[in-house]
Amino acid sequence: MRVGNSVLPLTSRPVMHIDKHQIAQHNQRLEASHGRRFAQLAEDLPNVEKIVQQLNDFQVAIPSWALGTGGTRFGRFSGGGEPRNLEEKIADIGILHALNRSSGSISLHIPWDIPEDYAAIRTLAAHYGLVFDAMNSNTFQDQSGQPLSYKFGSMQHVDRAVRQQAIDHNIDVIKQGMELGSKSLTVWLADGSSFPGQLNFRKAFQNTLECLREVYEALPDDWKMFVEYKAFEPNFYSTTVGDWGQSLLYASKLGEKAYTLVDLGHHLPNANIEQIVALLLMEGKLGGFHFNDSKYGDDDLTTGSIKPYQLFLIFNELVEGMDSRGMDHTKDLGWMIDASHNLKDPLEDLVQSVEAILVAYAQALLVDREALIEAQASNDVVQAQEVLQHAFRTDVRPLVAEARKRAGAALDPLALFRDLDVRGKLIKERGTKAVATGL
Repeated sequence: MRVGNSVLPLTSRPVMHIDKHQIAQHNQRLEASHGRRFAQLAEDLPNVEKIVQQLNDFQVAIPSWALGTGGTRFGRFSGGGEPRNLEEKIADIGILHALNRSSGSISLHIPWDIPEDYAAIRTLAAHYGLVFDAMNSNTFQDQSGQPLSYKFGSMQHVDRAVRQQAIDHNIDVIKQGMELGSKSLTVWLADGSSFPGQLNFRKAFQNTLECLREVYEALPDDWKMFVEYKAFEPNFYSTTVGDWGQSLLYASKLGEKAYTLVDLGHHLPNANIEQIVALLLMEGKLGGFHFNDSKYGDDDLTTGSIKPYQLFLIFNELVEGMDSRGMDHTKDLGWMIDASHNLKDPLEDLVQSVEAILVAYAQALLVDREALIEAQASNDVVQAQEVLQHAFRTDVRPLVAEARKRAGAALDPLALFRDLDVRGKLIKERGTKAVATGL
């Protein structure tokens, strides 16, 4: 089978998998203690069945670039057994999805992961119960054989030929996504400047808008375009899509199929992301999320590892805002993890991130909306805080575990991953020197 730029021999096709029997044995060992914790929590929750079903339905996309060891400016430390091609990346997401049944889609980055046999790749993904989420274009790097450089930007570039190259690439990514059954395109631009005077801000915006319009016109009728923003990096003086206001401006000018995409790490420190979410939902222009966590900047750390309360507050606004508009939690927004794993095992990190997302979502579903509205209406600041923190301080992990169990997944995915020595088996299969493509 040919995948990307390589042909896998029969002996190197993925063999590591987790079957239902292994999951059943694992769950049987934990069932008694889990059952007690779940029953105790469920006793006080009149809508427990609805919440478990909502957790069961919720899916988080896994990006194709998150299966290997990530990099920093200073080094990259591979842990071995990394997926060497798209086929193995899909297999790894299949392992993750078998463990939690909440990771049922993959988001491809082009040109890092270009299929040559689209039908075969779709068949392989379906074998693992996966579908293809948003496609991601790349005009922040120069690729081998690329005629023109993006050193000074792509869609903002002063040279129309460079801008056309960026347009053509994005349209090509759309075409590849159509072959895979994707329904959306995420555009993140590194365009900007690092020194005063380097750039005419208005012309950069106008050039970018003109390019985005050409890409937008190439979208199929049932597709969405997500315009992602980032405050800084790799440019440090200005960014041409630098914040949610600029992204919203582009999306509003482009049309009803264009939306703002929020990456949690793409804000300045202490930005009120939950307020941003609320306003974008109000305007009907929030398209999706890239989940991660950070202390200082775009740190791309494990979701919920640094600011779990902020993650809960964001989900609180998401649930309230989506419900007020009659939106489907499972499909009306795009949910994806976007993190870099330089210290942790990538699959273990993803297990933790999915768990944190589901925990925050479950906590938000527990918020007493009527009590919160009443406290807000009477300016009862203390009670409003109590309502939110009561939900946040509730240990909802038994709810998340119950949803997994009912879906046929593991009660404790991380424990089963380690008990089965998944990484050790992947290293045996792929070697200690395997390096994931695209990183």
